Amino acid sequence: MTDDALPEAAQRRLSGGAFSSGLTIPDFSACLAMGLRPVGLVQGFCVMKWSWYGAGSPYLQASTPYSSGGGGYAESYRCPHGFVSGDHRSWGQNYEQTWVESAWAQGFGSAYARLVDEALSTGAHGVIGIVDSARHLSDLAVTEFHILGTAVVVEDGSAPPDGRPWTTYLAGQRLAKLIEAGFMPVALAAAMSSVRVWAYCMTDYLMEGRNFTWGGAGAQEVDQVVRAHMAVRQLARAQVRGQLGGDTLHGARLTTSHRELGEGDEVVECTLRGTRVRRFKDFDPVDPPMPTVRLS
Repeated sequence: MTDDALPEAAQRRLSGGAFSSGLTIPDFSACLAMGLRPVGLVQGFCVMKWSWYGAGSPYLQASTPYSSGGGGYAESYRCPHGFVSGDHRSWGQNYEQTWVESAWAQGFGSAYARLVDEALSTGAHGVIGIVDSARHLSDLAVTEFHILGTAVVVEDGSAPPDGRPWTTYLAGQRLAKLIEAGFMPVALAAAMSSVRVWAYCMTDYLMEGRNFTWGGAGAQEVDQVVRAHMAVRQLARAQVRGQLGGDTLHGARLTTSHRELGEGDEVVECTLRGTRVRRFKDFDPVDPPMPTVRLS
């Protein structure tokens, strides 16, 4: 069959070349309406191994609570009862696991850099609709990082000043509204904070479901665990804030998880992700996209 025998739409598709995309149909349509042409699905990958450290390590030098520098966050707790036995945990501590955070940052950063390099090889101006994941492959402190997104070219546009593609978690209508408001995505911003709860006697009793109040039963707050959860969120925010410079975080997503280690001990982790954006113009409404389905 000759090219002349093909329908006009098929000839146009074949002449335009093939590309891959991770966008949904509505997001794809909205991006085309903004002048963003997908050129390929790009990705980055990394696997990191890290080690444990215990109390007394140089990693655990105490600093001001909730700060993200100078050795890490640490708070100590001491027994209020005045007696010591083999089963009585008279001392405990919350401390930031900076080595875990460093491994996460290195793994995420390596996967992210590979995604950007792959987008650069396609001639892309940006990467949109990014999805990332980080999961433990085993109980041996091994973590897998995978980041993928759709590389796009700005029609009739030029490459970023530094030559590196901009990146964003946003796509479709959410990206259109961001640009309409006068902001442009710059890069991803992401961080993970980790706090180890080394329980002392009160936390041990309360996390086992026992009330330990002198003079009768009553409600009690598990202060050590509460402080750990507050600290881990503040630490993640401080790390991301340090990545923004004078820019703004848009579309922030904060998730927390914890792993019980027994006898009141646990690890609390918090991950904060978002898109670093920068204002480049005043509010300017964009044209609504053409409908993709007609009823008449």
